[in-house]
This record gives sequence, structure tokens and C-alpha cells, in this order.
Amino acid sequence: MVTTLRAQLEPDCFADEIAIDFPSMGHLVARVRRAFLADAGTEPNEPLTAQVSLSSDEAQRGTVVPVEVLVRAVCDQCGGRGEVWAEPCDSCEGNGHLIVPRWLTVAVPRGVADGTCLNFRVNTPHDAAVRIQVRVAITA
Repeated sequence: MVTTLRAQLEPDCFADEIAIDFPSMGHLVARVRRAFLADAGTEPNEPLTAQVSLSSDEAQRGTVVPVEVLVRAVCDQCGGRGEVWAEPCDSCEGNGHLIVPRWLTVAVPRGVADGTCLNFRVNTPHDAAVRIQVRVAITA
């Protein structure tokens, strides 16, 4: 079973200062803010959740399951500025970033029980970690 997860973007209190020239830097400023303003240990976004269905045989011997995660990436067309020659970038609609799919492979350990939740983080360059929770459902 293939599951797609979409990361929620965190609002940024410094957005006014960076939105005009480099809107794609908002996520970086949020990361710096968390690191330097003593809230680095908190993760405001709930984990992205997915469910994978395994047969009882797959659960008994363990398997690897593909999961698709949608993450933020800097727009290739405008380099994160949100504009090309003073016109809004068509590719990113002036945001400076795009939401792009990334595939993960989740290793499900052997002997996993129905209802088990696997928790992990996905780190992307220049962005905060995305927390993911995959729930295992075993079918007959």
C-alpha cells in the first residue's frame, strides 16, 4: 500500500521582513527562531500519519513499504525569490517554494503486531524535520 503525506507549513512571525525579496526563506527563519529563541525542543506540527496494510505473512517476516511524503523545496525557476524579472514566478505562483513528492521506504520489523505505530523523522535540507507516524494494520 502506498500512502501520501503532506507536511503542514508553519506560520512565521518574521514573514513581513522576508516575504518581499525571499519568500522561500520563511521556513529557514522559522528554524532559526526555534533554535535561538529557546523553543528548539518543541515541534508545533502534529506528525503526519499514514496506515500501511500488511498480510499476516508480511508482518511475521518483516517487509519494506514505500511511503510518499510531500515536502517543501525551493523553486528551481526563480531560485526562491518568487519572481522572475519583476514578474511573479509562474512555477511557484510567487511563493518561492513548491511542494514536491519524496519517496521513503519504511522498514517494518518482523513480528510486528496489528496497531503498532512506527514513529520517525524525515530531515530535508534547509527545513525543519517532519515527524511521521505509520500505523500498521494486519489483514487476514
